[in-house]
Amino acid sequence: MKRKTYFMKTLLMGALSIVLLAGCDKDDDTPPSNTITDVVVNSNDFSTLEAAVVKANLQTTLSGAGPFTVFAPDNDAFAASGITTAVLNSLTQAQTSNIILYHAIGSKILAADVPAGPNAKVITASGDSVFVTRNGTGVYVNGIKVKTADVNADNGVIHVIGRVLIPPAGNIVETAVASGLDSLVKAVTRATNAPGGDPSLAGTLSSGRLTVFAPTNAAFTQLLGILGVSDINQIPVATLLNVLRYHVVAGRAFSSDLANGALTMLAGGTTTISLSAGATIKGNGNGTNASNITATNIVCRNGVVHLIDRVLIP
Repeated sequence: MKRKTYFMKTLLMGALSIVLLAGCDKDDDTPPSNTITDVVVNSNDFSTLEAAVVKANLQTTLSGAGPFTVFAPDNDAFAASGITTAVLNSLTQAQTSNIILYHAIGSKILAADVPAGPNAKVITASGDSVFVTRNGTGVYVNGIKVKTADVNADNGVIHVIGRVLIPPAGNIVETAVASGLDSLVKAVTRATNAPGGDPSLAGTLSSGRLTVFAPTNAAFTQLLGILGVSDINQIPVATLLNVLRYHVVAGRAFSSDLANGALTMLAGGTTTISLSAGATIKGNGNGTNASNITATNIVCRNGVVHLIDRVLIP
């Protein structure tokens, strides 16, 4: 009787071991999750992006079914865009969420699917638009190059980019105000409202699809010295109009669209673009003094702005 009992216990323990081992084997066969959130969390290159996603409370969203396309700035991209940990901490959850959602699209777009040629408008998860294009040098979004394309995830794809995409602050005039381009705003206001001015100028800059090479405040101060005056209001209105119109190009021209050579301005005449040793633009009246393009691809609702450090002279 004791032998029979011992035999039954041994048989049951063996059967239980087989069941448990089978269960373990089944669990081991289940692949780990690899959602977009997982990819970000598991990469040391995305630690700043991970902090932003957590602050925006979007980690669950980016683990959802999707599919999503995410243009993902790596740590170097955040640094190059001037978005430090301190800057990130200063943002509200809503602001951070808007920035992260501006990098996400509610469909899967592989690099090969990006159209060649002119910038294609795509609506992001934030409701604003980004512009994607593909040419002989790579894939670009808002003029920013994709560093690594087609990083696959269970719920979509990631394209690693070299800068943070900043949602538009408004139209070109509103963006100039928000960017602290006080001298440019003052010049446009005078050229629009002063006797002999163009009453449609500010409206055109607010609604037309345009690219503006926007001089900084320091660039206007330099211009005042060249003209021998101390205030923008002392510049003849006709001269001011002529100069301002010479900074505008028809359509959206991101940095990825610029090429060496002549660039036709909206009001007529050409400037000269040089990309060989740092990006510069030079007006016909600037002699040998080219203007450095100091910041690029500031997206506006009706176009794009590039900052320059010297006023272009026709």
